[in-house]
Amino acid sequence: MRLLLTPARWIYRGLIWLANSPRTLILSYLLLIGVCSVLYHFFENVAYGDAVWWAVVTASTVGYGDISPKSAEGRLMAALLISIMVLIVVPLITAHFASKLIVDHDAFQHDEQEELKQNLRHVRRLLEELAAREGITAEDSAAPASAPAD
Repeated sequence: MRLLLTPARWIYRGLIWLANSPRTLILSYLLLIGVCSVLYHFFENVAYGDAVWWAVVTASTVGYGDISPKSAEGRLMAALLISIMVLIVVPLITAHFASKLIVDHDAFQHDEQEELKQNLRHVRRLLEELAAREGITAEDSAAPASAPAD
């Protein structure tokens, strides 16, 4: 079973890699347009400029209809291009930009959290020393704070 899931894991990791890097996402889009336009140029015997125009219009799913595939290979490639754009590339672009919009800029960074924890430990130690000097005891004064349960 593990062997059967290996290709799915590779695909998933590749998608995560693409989604987390705007450069690779844009590069993959441009590569997709380039490859499809070259293939369309050969399948349909049209000028390369028209093939690029067709690839951009098809990838954006606008589909003006001024240029459309007539051969079976061209139509299959158009279906694949539209499917890849709608099911993979556009959702990855959307997810990337949405994640950038949702980032909480007020959240503490790791080093800030560590500094706060160290300061709290220092304050606790000072309070315990003060309580010991004053002769005040509390049931849980000596017990360290428990870690949150996962």
